[in-house]
Amino acid sequence: MHAMVTAGGLSESSGLWVPVVDYLHSEIMQCWTGAVIELLRMALQSKQLQSDLPKQSLENLLAQQEKRFWRVKIQSFPTKKHFLRYAGRYVRRPPIAQKRITNITERSVTFWAKDKKLGRRVFVTCSLEDFIDLWSQHIPERYCHAVRSFGLFSPRTLNLTSEAVFRSLGQPRRARPSARGWADSIKRDFGRDPLLDPQGQKMKWVGRIGPINSHSPSINRSSHY
Repeated sequence: MHAMVTAGGLSESSGLWVPVVDYLHSEIMQCWTGAVIELLRMALQSKQLQSDLPKQSLENLLAQQEKRFWRVKIQSFPTKKHFLRYAGRYVRRPPIAQKRITNITERSVTFWAKDKKLGRRVFVTCSLEDFIDLWSQHIPERYCHAVRSFGLFSPRTLNLTSEAVFRSLGQPRRARPSARGWADSIKRDFGRDPLLDPQGQKMKWVGRIGPINSHSPSINRSSHY
């Protein structure tokens, strides 16, 4: 789990910005460990947690995991650009970069991954079904969000706190930029205009052709420009 927080905070009593907030590894580890174990215990009591182990064995396992060391890594970013490039990987990018896929056949997919125990790259080969199963685990369910905001950036409090934050920092609040169109995004990222036909002429939207009743599997619904 990744949690991205500000280096400072807004004081509720004074309404002033606190430039530096200390994050203690030990206290954060205890809070995170307690929250996870308590969630699992509640799921076990409500019979939402299913396992082949007996209930008492699961209780012993949770107690053992609660006492062990949980690694907490706190990392700071020197610039806003560095932070945005890092956070953008979890907001818009797919779970695996295309360059990591080295070979695709009719039955298998080979890609490289980082083995943290060995400290090096390893090549993994799996079937097409297993690869899709691994990929689909990173796709959130309907109405679920891959990124959630809390505190100052939560949807309910953002409009109330943002003015105070910008005023405390002495910075003007910029207007929200308009959304970039899909064609402009492709042109920016891939250097080609998707609305140009093979002759270089600009295509215009004409309409959408609905489903066609046909026994041919190659005919399906489509859109025309």
